[in-house]
Amino acid sequence: MRVTWKVMLPAVVAATMLLAAAGLEVLPGIGADAQPDGRLLALAIGLVLVLVVVGVSVDRQIRRPLVTLSRVARAPFGPEGEPVPATATELANIGDGIRALHARVHALEAELRQAAQARTRAEQAAQLGEERLALAVRGSHDGLWERDLENQALLLSARWKSMLGYAEDEFPNRIDAWRACVHPDDVAAAESAFEAHLRGLAPRYERQLRLRHKDGRYRWILSRGNAVRHANGRAYRFVGLDTDVSAIKRVEYVLAQVVEGTAGTYGDDFFHALVQHFAAALEVPCAFITECADQPPTRVRTLAFWSSPRFLDTMEYELPGTPCETVIREGRTCLHRRGLEATFPVEAGFQSYLGVPIFGRDGQVLGHLAFLDQKEMDDGMLVDAVFRIFAARAAAELERKALITRLAEQFG
Repeated sequence: MRVTWKVMLPAVVAATMLLAAAGLEVLPGIGADAQPDGRLLALAIGLVLVLVVVGVSVDRQIRRPLVTLSRVARAPFGPEGEPVPATATELANIGDGIRALHARVHALEAELRQAAQARTRAEQAAQLGEERLALAVRGSHDGLWERDLENQALLLSARWKSMLGYAEDEFPNRIDAWRACVHPDDVAAAESAFEAHLRGLAPRYERQLRLRHKDGRYRWILSRGNAVRHANGRAYRFVGLDTDVSAIKRVEYVLAQVVEGTAGTYGDDFFHALVQHFAAALEVPCAFITECADQPPTRVRTLAFWSSPRFLDTMEYELPGTPCETVIREGRTCLHRRGLEATFPVEAGFQSYLGVPIFGRDGQVLGHLAFLDQKEMDDGMLVDAVFRIFAARAAAELERKALITRLAEQFG
């Protein structure tokens, strides 16, 4: 086996340097009196063997095929001008090298195809996830917002702005604009909860606060969000969802006000307390409760009539020509949001009306609870759960009142 001098030269030089360090006489006149170091000697010999093996491998696997290929490519010519052919061994080496290269190329191409397929699947999954998130947000009543903590930029979605009655270009994407529409009593608490989550003192940001609608009234909003953090835990982005919970808060408020106002009252006292506290909770000037004066009903009489700031005397009136007729005769809640006096001239001075029927245990309409307002009513008036509770309580009082009346007539 022949190994060229160019391949073995680095091995010889390295071995010579280590042997010289060990104190051996490799070159004439150097280290003649020195004692060799056994460890360095062993290291030098081992290195020589390793380098020889490496040199042989390089010579066989790389240099020889390349030299052969180069010689064939140069195609030297013989005495008669004919190319000198490569030997069978040289051609076999070239073929082995080319086949190895082809195999490696095919393997790399397969790896690239697998990587491309994996990337395509990941992109499709990410796109599908984004589409699902977009559909979920679009189909919900939540407003998406995002805050860049690096430059304090704020992004408010079109849905978020529409919750407050604004078009997308009517409300600026600025933190100071957001802060200006928060109720003054809620600003400090909201920002404190935000900072607590950023510092890691709370697992998430969640706060109920009031935001001013475009119409000037405040809406109750449940604001929730989470910080997006670097690997070191530092937050750099904040994403949240806001939900309008005004209807829920209104029900809670009305229920609390009426429960507190009617607790411990019965009979006529209950009817008076009921209409007064309902009027205050719903922010309407007029509220009254009636009972049917005949069956089938054509007339009703008031049991308590609150017209702020005082109670009016009880009265009896005919149902035709009034908004109460539908409530009593059809037994359903009736809301006239606007234009009341134009439809029912008898209600001159009022723009809106809400009537809720009161049913007895047998399903018969016993009377109704009604509200009048001088301005337009919105859907916030429809606190059906609260109406059902107190309509049932009013029905119990009406039936008790009727029973007492019958007993009084019977036993005179």
